[in-house]
Amino acid sequence: MIGFLRGRLAAKHPPGLLIDVNGVGYELEAPMSTFYGLPSVGADVGLHTHLVVREDAHVLFGFGSERERSLFRELIKVSGVGPRIALGILSGASVDEFYRCVEAQDAASLTRIPGIGRKTAERLIVEMRDRLKALALGPAFEAKGAPAGTARNASSPQAEAFSALVALGYKPPEVTRLLQKVDPSVTTTEELIRHALRAASS
Repeated sequence: MIGFLRGRLAAKHPPGLLIDVNGVGYELEAPMSTFYGLPSVGADVGLHTHLVVREDAHVLFGFGSERERSLFRELIKVSGVGPRIALGILSGASVDEFYRCVEAQDAASLTRIPGIGRKTAERLIVEMRDRLKALALGPAFEAKGAPAGTARNASSPQAEAFSALVALGYKPPEVTRLLQKVDPSVTTTEELIRHALRAASS
């Protein structure tokens, strides 16, 4: 099991990351909650990781804090919630916001996340209520580096935001609608996604 990676952030195209660890490139997928705290491409970064082994692939997921990874690991134990949906939950809500939804039994907010219907939301509330108490709440270390910046790539921030939201489970027409709601002054990929996710949850 790969539990942690530290190296140079070689590329970031939400939800995908590439980290150069001593000349070996590790591809990871990360929730937007982690992306918001990433440094600029080329800077050093450290991430907690979780490896999911499938018949057709080994997928490595990266998290900026132990709290995020702990929640991810508990979420994928819930029936009907796989890694993709867990990634969507962490992208649409912070760990604390998810706690509040569970404590308040707010199924309506959870159903706004792609892939979560009413029954799954209710199951999450019931099954996660006790599990949350066992989660490690204190962050061991966060993603390190300079303040987040715009990745250097040929794609436009709008195109990258569109692709990232589709990868998180939103349907293309819905993504178009959400991005149209974002203020034109917002220009970075991460901020476009952040504002679109806020619009989706409102």
